[in-house]
Amino acid sequence: MGGDDAIVLAGAAKRFGSHTALHPTDLVVPRGQAVLLVGANGAGKSTLLRLVAGLCRPSAGSVKINGLDPQRTPEARAEIGLLSHQTLLYDELTARENLRFFAQLYGLDNPDQRLAVALATVGLNERLDQRVGSFSRGMKQRLAIARAILHGPSILLLDEPFTGLDSSASAALHHRVCRLRQEGRTCILVTHRLDEAEGLVDRLLVIERGQWRLDQVLSEDSDQLRQICAPYLDADS
Repeated sequence: MGGDDAIVLAGAAKRFGSHTALHPTDLVVPRGQAVLLVGANGAGKSTLLRLVAGLCRPSAGSVKINGLDPQRTPEARAEIGLLSHQTLLYDELTARENLRFFAQLYGLDNPDQRLAVALATVGLNERLDQRVGSFSRGMKQRLAIARAILHGPSILLLDEPFTGLDSSASAALHHRVCRLRQEGRTCILVTHRLDEAEGLVDRLLVIERGQWRLDQVLSEDSDQLRQICAPYLDADS
């Protein structure tokens, strides 16, 4: 649990009644590492991300973000940026209004400056006063990235971010995430589209029925990645 570790789970488990969604789990993710988290539907991926994000409390064990408990310290939760196929955006508001709303939630100083930087990062400067309801799926996902990085988090949790995107929008999102990775942010990526993980991650974690099945450093051989993951995925994962 040293100072170079962004995420540390020590025996962290999560139960819902009699159902164990995540068995006691140990995980250490060093700062700046990008992890691909793979597993079939119901394997425990979303539960693990929710624990890391501080959205739920472990039934046993502990979760630490940069050495802090995200359940008890706002500073730990502020280190997390969450992006998923649910954009968490409001269609009736403009891009600017959406980000101002989240800036208020985060209690950010200089919100307009933060907003401008986040929008510039995702290339939406010229769209900031358009209502999000008029955006394409790809544009909404780019704005969702701006929302996720607005408060300057050091850790990104990407839960099926490519869902529903066409090839052009997927390529644009891949490029944006690559840029964020180059900034040294720690990342956990959940996706069933393994081709989209190419160039984004350097470690593979496979989870099955709430338990680790594989943990290994990745090579750049995408065919090998698909071959490794195939036994752990089902047709709907």
